Amino acid sequence: MESALKTDDFILAGDGVCMGPIAVRLARTEAEVIAAQKLRYDIFYREYGAKPVGDMEAKGLDYDRFDEFADHLIVTDQSQNGRIVGTYRILRSESAKRAGQFYSASEYDISKLVATTPNLMEVGRSCVDASHRTRNVLQLLWQGIAEYITHYDIGALFGCASFHGIDIPAHADMLSYLHHFHRAPDEFCPRALENLYTSMDLKPKETLNPKDALLALPPLIKGYLRLGGFVGDGAVIDTQFNTIDVCVIVKTSRVSARYRKHYERKVGSSFETEVDASSEII
Repeated sequence: MESALKTDDFILAGDGVCMGPIAVRLARTEAEVIAAQKLRYDIFYREYGAKPVGDMEAKGLDYDRFDEFADHLIVTDQSQNGRIVGTYRILRSESAKRAGQFYSASEYDISKLVATTPNLMEVGRSCVDASHRTRNVLQLLWQGIAEYITHYDIGALFGCASFHGIDIPAHADMLSYLHHFHRAPDEFCPRALENLYTSMDLKPKETLNPKDALLALPPLIKGYLRLGGFVGDGAVIDTQFNTIDVCVIVKTSRVSARYRKHYERKVGSSFETEVDASSEII
């Protein structure tokens, strides 16, 4: 696995960033990548009911052709013999060139974003084991992303983030809120491919309660918005994963100094053990 097994000279390629027995770092071996794919399968398919294709069910792995070009950020628990309990897939511009495209290009026209923003970083396939869905684990993953952005001088991170379920009316308030309040500027706005396009402009802006809509958003999407993120034009229904996808973009130049300091700081040794369901990032 070409990029995922690289060992650049930075903290994520070594022991990683630690918080008690929990650490975040890049996968270093093919076995670790496979363990991350198994975690993805357990959560996406067994827990949330995605539909396996090909021999995924027989192997018990979630995988696609982009995995071999990607870096795989993993969360390990040393109190459980280093078991992988979280993962995030990262595909940089140079890796996407080798793969032929970014994963998101299968759902969105991202040509404007690619043309206007050097050194992109696509993130996706994020999940955390149910036993480790704590606020601290989520923040540790965010810190891993921040370390990666800093090391590679990333211009923007982007990717498809999801709502569970494909009932558009059930998500109308949230989708409309994203459309009216967080749509990306036209100069770099991704747009859902015409054959997949689902409008997010479902309710008039004046009928929405922005506070309630924001609070109802999936935690991962809220996290991107807090970093100054935007969403693209149109949603996509993913029948395999039983999700409604939106394209999220975070220009690193927009990330406030407060959040930079928060996510780039060294993590202390304290660790919350109580599971906080609101910290789920899938």
